[in-house]
Amino acid sequence: MGSQWTRDAVYRKSVKEGFRARSAYKLLDINTRFNIIRRTDNVVDLGCAPGSWLQVLKTLTDGKLCGVDLNPVAPLEGVVTIMGDFTTPEVQEQVRAAMPSVNVVVCDASPHLSGAKAYDQARITALNEDALNFAATLLKQGGNLVMKSFQGTDFNELVDLVKARFYSVRVIRSSATRRGSTECYIVAKNFIGDARDDRIKPERKEEEEE
Repeated sequence: MGSQWTRDAVYRKSVKEGFRARSAYKLLDINTRFNIIRRTDNVVDLGCAPGSWLQVLKTLTDGKLCGVDLNPVAPLEGVVTIMGDFTTPEVQEQVRAAMPSVNVVVCDASPHLSGAKAYDQARITALNEDALNFAATLLKQGGNLVMKSFQGTDFNELVDLVKARFYSVRVIRSSATRRGSTECYIVAKNFIGDARDDRIKPERKEEEEE
């Protein structure tokens, strides 16, 4: 672990409190501010490795939890984990089989970045769209979505796609995000329709930036 990480106060706190990554505090911050997850919610975590968000989710809900990632995740009691690409039909069917009812989808995934800004932004946007589309096939009407993204080219178009499916959409920065990062979270509440209802009502869309 490099010195830049050991000097990070949030990282040191995560180690002390037993979380697998500092990103745990991002989800805690978001849920404190926006009450995304209720005590009885069933939640799917896309891009869940190493499992810090699943650790947080276990403290927030007594419902069913399912995590998906390309990489293996150390077991957590009471949590179903699936190793694979959530954009593939095979993995999507495994998630549906494990979670017949889903109230919340969270996604802290991001692709490996190359350093080429335009290329990386396109890959990030594509991943976000895949997560949004999959969430729309899982969520019950009224469900919630939290999705990491990065502000840049095509970001506003991505937000518009989210607004077409949720009544309330906010773009926020977590207090645990490193200074100078373009990382942000799209917090979408009250899914307009379930997997059997593709009707949208754009007149009730909203976005608030913080």
